Amino acid sequence: MPLLADLVDAVVGVDTHRDSHEVEIALPTGTPIATCSISNDSSGYAELLAWIGDHAPGPRLVVSIEGTRSYGLGLTRAVTAAGLPVVECEQPNRKARRGRGKSDPIDAHLAVLAALRLETDRIPTPRADGDREALRILLGTRQELTTTGTAQTNRLRALLLGGDDTDRRGWPAAACPATPAASRPCAMPRSAGSPWPCATVAAHSRPTGRSSRRSSTRSPRA
Repeated sequence: MPLLADLVDAVVGVDTHRDSHEVEIALPTGTPIATCSISNDSSGYAELLAWIGDHAPGPRLVVSIEGTRSYGLGLTRAVTAAGLPVVECEQPNRKARRGRGKSDPIDAHLAVLAALRLETDRIPTPRADGDREALRILLGTRQELTTTGTAQTNRLRALLLGGDDTDRRGWPAAACPATPAASRPCAMPRSAGSPWPCATVAAHSRPTGRSSRRSSTRSPRA
């Protein structure tokens, strides 16, 4: 299977950031032609398109952008609208950066090399906008709301479990299901002047089954 480097005249690699992008255009051999830095706004996108037209050695171009659904979203839309194919580039791992350091121009060059090594039948393209993207956002938001609502309900049920009958009476059965009286530590009557339930104090003061059996089987001394 041929590589992308065999089918293009140049590759543009972009390392995206919140405020600016670092760009490099290189030959299919990986040799850099020129580099530049643009702002992450409409004027920067127009500047980049004009810059690509001035430095491209041929019409067959591919733009490799890192973070096409993050900081590079606006640039991806502008480049796609201009008719240039976009390849989604993943962030380089530590093995690829080893011995080269870490900087924006280096990351832009690594974006170029990552695109050149791709096989033509395995080119990752950015997710398209439109109904599909809107549905993805809707489903993701629904899942997040469902997870948050379940967590809040479980937290509320845990709080009501330690309350008394008055606290639970005002809530629906689904939010606070009925529990046996034995599992309601705070619903027991309390002794006067004591914060602890009477049954709790009695349970701690009552001898255990083992000690009671010992006392019943032990013969009195003569």
